[in-house]
Amino acid sequence: MRLFDTLSREMRELRPMDGTSFRFYCCGPTVYGPAHIGNFRTFVLQDVFRRVLETSGVRTLHVRNITDVDDKTIRDSQAAGLPLKEFTDGWKGKFHADCEALNCLAPHVEPGAVEHIPQQIAMIAELVEKGHAYAAADGSVYFRIDSFPEYGRLSHLDTRELALGKTQEARANSDEYEKDSVADFVLWKARRPEDGENFWQSPWGEGRPGWHLECSAMIREYLGADFDLHSGGVDLVFPHHENEIAQSRCSCGGHFAAHWFHITHLMVDGGKMSKSLGNLYTLADLAARGHTAMEVRYVLIGGHYRKPLNFTLDSLSAAREALAKLAKGARALAARAGEGHVLQAVDFGPFQSAWDALNDDLNTPGALGGLFTGLRDSSGLAGPEAAAALAAMQRVLRALGLTLPEEVGEVEIPEEVRAMAEERWAARAAKDWAKSDTLRDALAELGWTVKDGREGYELQPR
Repeated sequence: MRLFDTLSREMRELRPMDGTSFRFYCCGPTVYGPAHIGNFRTFVLQDVFRRVLETSGVRTLHVRNITDVDDKTIRDSQAAGLPLKEFTDGWKGKFHADCEALNCLAPHVEPGAVEHIPQQIAMIAELVEKGHAYAAADGSVYFRIDSFPEYGRLSHLDTRELALGKTQEARANSDEYEKDSVADFVLWKARRPEDGENFWQSPWGEGRPGWHLECSAMIREYLGADFDLHSGGVDLVFPHHENEIAQSRCSCGGHFAAHWFHITHLMVDGGKMSKSLGNLYTLADLAARGHTAMEVRYVLIGGHYRKPLNFTLDSLSAAREALAKLAKGARALAARAGEGHVLQAVDFGPFQSAWDALNDDLNTPGALGGLFTGLRDSSGLAGPEAAAALAAMQRVLRALGLTLPEEVGEVEIPEEVRAMAEERWAARAAKDWAKSDTLRDALAELGWTVKDGREGYELQPR
């Protein structure tokens, strides 16, 4: 498999450095609310990456953290009137349920930040002892970026930008500071009144670790000083991953990650996702509109990971049609294979182009196109050849994490949508056209189209 490396900006072939298993780390969710589809674009593509390696016969060790203490989790747990653990455990459970619905493999190790605070304190102590960190008067501890000359290589910050940052007087005490702020960053945050009871003892006083530190500590715990690959959303390149490199290499030595795999952001209807625009969709939001998690997965892998993906509700309807066509093609191939033939793929046969695409910089849209090409090219096969082609198709589907619908049946319509449609039909019968139009628009906002007939109506997802 060849994959683009963010650090070198080159395509590089992936091989386990220990010759045994490919060990990689993914930055996981901050559990203070439901993950949205922009978050899941990253997690789903990381899942495809792992599946391709394993389909190739490569053993993997997949580590993904859970951020269960930071500015946001503390703030929102306090607002909810819940202890931090109870608050974050609830959202962690929701995240796991969404991952399962999207058919994402569970990581082999999923450590949480809170349970690894001793390891984080030990790492800070090493950095202080080696002169890479210093304690401030208030008991906070900061990493000294001047002490690491290679700071900025991953994000390709030039020397002018770094020099500007070094002159700044204000330190970056928040977990996520502005992207253009290159400044000494916090490793240990002194206890503040707004933290409530969320603090721990340390050699520098009561407080808690900074957000950037947790990943370094947990990578060291489970993968060591050197490992094969680090992944996350492109928004994490700076400052999070840049800070990880600095604190890890200065405390542990070694070269840290051999490869950097970043997934580009998701747009919605051509613009940025935000709560204020009402386009920050969760799986639950889309399920309420009649769309399945597998349709969402199909859309999320429908664009190349290094290019922005524009998500629309229409793209979910197109995904439904595509999955139905693949299912129909697979059933036809199975029928031509007949009974008694073992589904065993010696190679990828007519689906070779799909497999090649996945191994060429994880080209998921090329792989999806290759599935349809493979079905077309296998249309004349029968018996053992059809069985082998079907087995090859199934291998590609497993690598993509796609499960096909058994049969195309009736779309499940949520109760609230059905009730609104009934109310609209009654308004039409009463010739209340204004109310009818208002309800039609409301249904459209929920992702449903109404087709009126003489005796009734039909609801269809957009």
